[in-house]
Formats: sequence, C-alpha cells, structure tokens
Amino acid sequence: MTTTLQFTKGQGTGNDFVLFTDADAEVDLDPVTIRALTDRHFGVGGDGVIRAVKTAALPGAAAFVDDDRAEWFMDYHNADGSVAEMCGNGVRVYVRYLLERGLVELAEGERLAIGTRAGVRWVERSADGFRVDLGTWQLDDAEPTVRARELHAARPGLSLSVGNPHVVVALAGDGELDAVDLSYVPLLDPLPAAGANVEFVVPSDPLVVDGVGHIRMRVHERGSGETLSCGTGAAAAALAIRHWAGAGAPTSWLVQVPGGAVGVHVTDEGDGEHVSLSGPAELVYSGALTI
Repeated sequence: MTTTLQFTKGQGTGNDFVLFTDADAEVDLDPVTIRALTDRHFGVGGDGVIRAVKTAALPGAAAFVDDDRAEWFMDYHNADGSVAEMCGNGVRVYVRYLLERGLVELAEGERLAIGTRAGVRWVERSADGFRVDLGTWQLDDAEPTVRARELHAARPGLSLSVGNPHVVVALAGDGELDAVDLSYVPLLDPLPAAGANVEFVVPSDPLVVDGVGHIRMRVHERGSGETLSCGTGAAAAALAIRHWAGAGAPTSWLVQVPGGAVGVHVTDEGDGEHVSLSGPAELVYSGALTI
C-alpha cells in the first residue's frame, strides 16, 4: 500500500529534520520508512524524522507525559530508524512547524508544553527564535574513555544526561577539534547500554566574556552520525565545561557549532538545576512524497 506524505523540511543551526502531521497516529512509521525519508540521495534528507502526533493518540505516550497540557507529542526518530528520547534543536523546529500549520497558538513570551520520551518540555517563543527548558540534568557515575579517528590516544569523557545520554570530551585546541574524523563512530569504553551522543569541545580563550562562557563543539549523534548541530549536545558540552571549571563558572554559555550558535543557560530551580537551550528554528520547504 502506498501513501502520499505531505512533509516539511526544517532546520535549527543546520540540524535538519523531516516533519509531518499524523495527529491520530495512523501512519506506520517503521525504520525502513524513516531511513528512506532521511536518505540524502534518494529521499528528502535529514538527521531525523519528527511526527506531529496528539499525545492522547500515540500508544505508550502516557508513560512519558503526565501533564494534560502537552496536547502534542514530538515523536522523534534518528536517521537510522531508531527512536530517540528527544532533540533540543528538533523541539524548537517542531514548535515552529506546529505554529506555521495553525495547530497551536503561541505569542512571544508565552510557553507551550510538548510531550517527548524524555518527559514534558516547555518551549518559550522569543523575538529571534525559541527557548526550551530541557529540565534537570544529571551527572553519571560512568567514566568512559573515548577513541576517535585522527585523535591521538584515548581521552577521558564525562558522562551526563539532559534527558538523553551524552559523553563529553575536552580537546586541547581548535586544530585537534578540526582534525577529528567523525565519519567514523567514536568508540566508548565502557559502552553505555543505550549508546550516547559524543561531544568534542574546546573552550575559547578567554573562556568568559561579559559573564558568558564561550566554547566550540563538534558532535557525533547516536543514530545519525556527525551533524552540524545538536541542541542537547550543546547543553551537555556547556554543562561539562562548567563542571570542570568549578565554583564561579558562568550560568550562561554561547556554543559555536558547525551550523551556527546556540545559547545555554543554567538556573537553580526547586527540583535541581535546569538547563535551557535557545536558538533559531526555520522551515525550509514543503512537498509531497509517495511512500
């Protein structure tokens, strides 16, 4: 059986996605279909697929979403067809998509609840983009080493979670960062059971300018390979540098990625430290594809 899929291509600092509406969860979104959609030669092309589905209609969504204000669920899949907890750039693009399709209303300064497999995420609209509260973050006990092609010797990594798993590696400078070949999957030892996104990061010199920390990052995303940007990865990289810097480290960070720059901000809330991510979200074009 063939289906004509009305889709939209969107991106946030070069992290790109194929989005479509399936409010009642009627499309069979299997890994083969996802890989076909994200194929950059034979499909639309993208780092992942985002299905706009009603939280109440998606089987199993109730296990992740405990707030009935999250009417819409971001059903996110990596380019290889695997399911991911959420995506920091993707959720901003998703909200832009919902707005452009007239599925939600959100004025500047207001917040919208979005269901994800990492729980409910609140997205605020600003004059130049969107800001998403990624919730609390956790530092894991694991201390993996990381090997990457063109990187001399294994390096220690910091394992942490911002709703999905990350391992952050600090490098000596821009030259080392530029040389890493992320067309190959970095090797983690021990390998986390669910895998992890791996961020390679270099602090700027000076690190802090006008109270804002500055870092540069590249990332290999679990299930997608190297991407031009990773929102949760940027948050993880900033959190790692902040952790290593110790007392007095700033709460606001600007993270340079190959696709642009995103902002990361840490606030102390009643349930722990929350990390938020801000940046642009754009819809590139729309079309139809027979699957």
